Formats: sequence, C-alpha cells, structure tokens
Amino acid sequence: MKKVMICLLAVTFAMGVTAFAQPEGTMSPTQADQMAPKAPLMTLNGKIKADGDKYSFINDKDGKSWDVMNPETLKGHEGHHVQLSAHVYADKNAIHVMSVKMLKADAMGGGSMSH
Repeated sequence: MKKVMICLLAVTFAMGVTAFAQPEGTMSPTQADQMAPKAPLMTLNGKIKADGDKYSFINDKDGKSWDVMNPETLKGHEGHHVQLSAHVYADKNAIHVMSVKMLKADAMGGGSMSH
C-alpha cells in the first residue's frame, strides 16, 4: 500500500511540474523573437526638432530624420544636441526613446570658435 501511495504521489508531482513549465516556455521566446529584430536598441547622436506636438530626431551620422513615437520623453530638449538610447523601427522610420543625455556644445562641431 505504501508503494502505491508513493508512486501516485510521484506521478502527481511530475504532472504538476510539467503543467507549470509549458506555458512559460512557449510564450517568452516567441515574444522576444518577434520584438528583437524589429527594433534594435541603438545609441544615436543628433538634434531634436519640434513641430507642435510632433517631435523628430535628426541623426548626426547620416542626417536622417526619425519620427519620435514617445515625444513626451524629449520635452525641454527642443533644438538641443543630444545622445539617445532608442529602439529603432526602420520599417516605420520611427524611434522609441529610452533615455536622453544632453551633449556639450563643443562636441557638436569641434572648434568653431569665432569671436
């Protein structure tokens, strides 16, 4: 009788572990696989341009203009030279800003001091 109870307990335990492991394993990798290639996190330097409530970012490297998906993160940085950490959606020509860092004025042009 003890052996039957131990076997029954072992089977119940094994089924419970299997049931909990399945949903977690099938959801996370699928979501991560779908999101990662579409919007890589990148560091970009450039200038913030505002037109009413619409904000855009002009990249220093190639002069490309990107629409900002979450413009509230850039309030107060209009016209400033900044460094962004942002998810880049190339297919939408848009970025989602994660962080903003002001850059010093001398980092923009380097040596344009005319008095």
